[in-house]
Amino acid sequence: MPYVNIKLAGEVSREQKAQIAKEITETLERVAHKPKSYTYITFEEVPYEDWSIGGKLLSD
Repeated sequence: MPYVNIKLAGEVSREQKAQIAKEITETLERVAHKPKSYTYITFEEVPYEDWSIGGKLLSD
């Protein structure tokens, strides 16, 4: 049973999440031969001030 946790800086729309989930699920089905009904995906939207790259917050 695949479990995919996607962390994103900032927010994405419901429609974007649906498209991402669809494409990841289809990829796991095609490449790993995992049934769609076995694939679980969660989204975590992290505020920019809680995400850092290269020692700098994304909110800067």
